[in-house]
Amino acid sequence: MNPSVLAFVASALTAADVAGKRVVETGALDVNGSAREAVERLGPASYLGTDVQDGPGVDLVCTVFDLPSALGLASADVVVSTEMLEHVQDWRAAIRAMVAVLAPGGVLVLTTRSMGFPYHHPYPGDYWRFSVRAMGSIVKAAGLDVVRCEPDVPEQPGVLMAARKPPCWDEPPSMDEELAAVVPGPAVRVNGLQGPDWT
Repeated sequence: MNPSVLAFVASALTAADVAGKRVVETGALDVNGSAREAVERLGPASYLGTDVQDGPGVDLVCTVFDLPSALGLASADVVVSTEMLEHVQDWRAAIRAMVAVLAPGGVLVLTTRSMGFPYHHPYPGDYWRFSVRAMGSIVKAAGLDVVRCEPDVPEQPGVLMAARKPPCWDEPPSMDEELAAVVPGPAVRVNGLQGPDWT
């Protein structure tokens, strides 16, 4: 995991966000580093790492799509997703699931890759690249308030985002339509093949 991602997670969350709260990480398998230690230093009541496969950092084998049924609606005060969204075929459903388990007033911290970042980690797939602008549109469509949405360091093109679910959040009536209209980036990998725009 890029050091800049770990630094972002550590700076995006405060003790007030985490101390005594319920934290859920989706895509928690520690392949090349984890945000867990930085978040646990802030004293959460619980930290649950979820992923599609078992391994280091994974407490519950569960897809992002199954989080609402496995954990319950509004069951997390903090949802962390680092370097996972580009690996999910249906990123819109992933966003809906993360927002569903996030409690009102809670914080979503999400990092993902942008155009210019090479194809990587073929399992479970590498499908998407997101611009900062697209991520801002995604957050708005989900009815969240942007706290931070910024590019990662130039040598590791990506998006670093933190957003808060409003205390009186109601699912936007047009959320599905607005998410469907968001185009994450100009290149998409399909069926394991890299398109001409990948570098």
